[in-house]
Amino acid sequence: MFVDQVSVYVKAGDGGDGIAAYRREIYVPKGGPAGGDGGNGGDIIFKVDEGLNTLMDFRYNRHYKAKRGENGMGKNKHGRNAEALMVDVPPGTTVSDEDTGEVIADLTEHGQEAVIAKGGRGGRGNSRFASAKNPAPELSENGEPGQERQIKVELKLIADVGLVGFPSAGKSTLLSVVSAAKPKTAEYHFTTLAPNLGVVDTGDQRSFVMADLPGLIEGAHEGVGLGHQFLRHVERTRVILHVVDMASIEQRDPFEDFKKINHELQEYDLKLKERPQIIVANKMDMPGAEENLKKFKEKLNDNYPVYPISALTKEGLRDAVFALADLLDRTPRQTEEIEKSEEQVVYRYQKEETPFTITRDPDGAYVLSGAKLERLFKMTDFTKDEAIQRFARQLRGMGVDDALRKRGAKDGDTIRLLDFEFEFIE
Repeated sequence: MFVDQVSVYVKAGDGGDGIAAYRREIYVPKGGPAGGDGGNGGDIIFKVDEGLNTLMDFRYNRHYKAKRGENGMGKNKHGRNAEALMVDVPPGTTVSDEDTGEVIADLTEHGQEAVIAKGGRGGRGNSRFASAKNPAPELSENGEPGQERQIKVELKLIADVGLVGFPSAGKSTLLSVVSAAKPKTAEYHFTTLAPNLGVVDTGDQRSFVMADLPGLIEGAHEGVGLGHQFLRHVERTRVILHVVDMASIEQRDPFEDFKKINHELQEYDLKLKERPQIIVANKMDMPGAEENLKKFKEKLNDNYPVYPISALTKEGLRDAVFALADLLDRTPRQTEEIEKSEEQVVYRYQKEETPFTITRDPDGAYVLSGAKLERLFKMTDFTKDEAIQRFARQLRGMGVDDALRKRGAKDGDTIRLLDFEFEFIE
């Protein structure tokens, strides 16, 4: 089964907790703090494996969770960092955040890696908080929560040549004749429900990958028929091979078919208009095909090469295949416009993260929320008085106290943060 789009939940590992511990050696008076830091949580990394050509593995596993870091230990021993969770994906995989729409990674080359979810850092042990004012603190941090997100994983096949055309134009038959691929062929529309790949050998030490893509109909750019399921895969093809039913078996005008398909391509992505294109006039062994081809060429204004062929009798295929190979030699591979240069640093404006927001529950309680605030809360060890005092200072430093007063909070009011409740004290 071919799978080319899937929604996946990923959760990187939390950092290990730092601990509060002290040296107690017989000959070391006032030994001092010796609590070690926690280890970092594991990242979730996607890595390209050129042996894959579908997202089938994601169909059965929609949740990926990395391991958390090891907690710190006494004698200033650092907890072990968790190993990254490696997930293999096929070349041409695009990963985006479902909530924000941000493209996280575009993976095209074998061995290429991208961190999809970052693991949390380990919490600091009490030896990190020692100072002249407080030489033996009881303060330590819990590990930072690992990043979690709902992502959309899409596969855009990386093929040299993409076959386009109306349903039943003969695309699958053509692929089965010029390569070893065996796509399903039948005399009804939408026989091909998923892309098929085949390697074409020209016989002169050249070869290329050809993709038979699901048939197009009017309105495909808006999702009609197989719509975006097809058009997504055209984006990365270097050359478009337009298959036209020149015998007009279904009583359609071949030139109108040609115009409608190109219109759908351009409506989906205007850049496809500039993509090199070769036309193959298929079914030339049928009655009326020669006359239709003559009319087709008279109406054709664009400078597209036209090759009359018959996928059934294999007539004209050799010339068309060689023309494709020659055109591919002159056409660079399509790449996404994403800065990959390591020498040039590109700075983009990023909206500053809101540290916290305040809302009200129906019972009158004030509700605090916000990624930064919740992260600080989860990293606080509420079993230690010093840690609680530090968290209170952090809230004041962020302006939470003043913001609550402006919202009308008074002494004794209930404050909620995640699943916990506090009492507001002036």
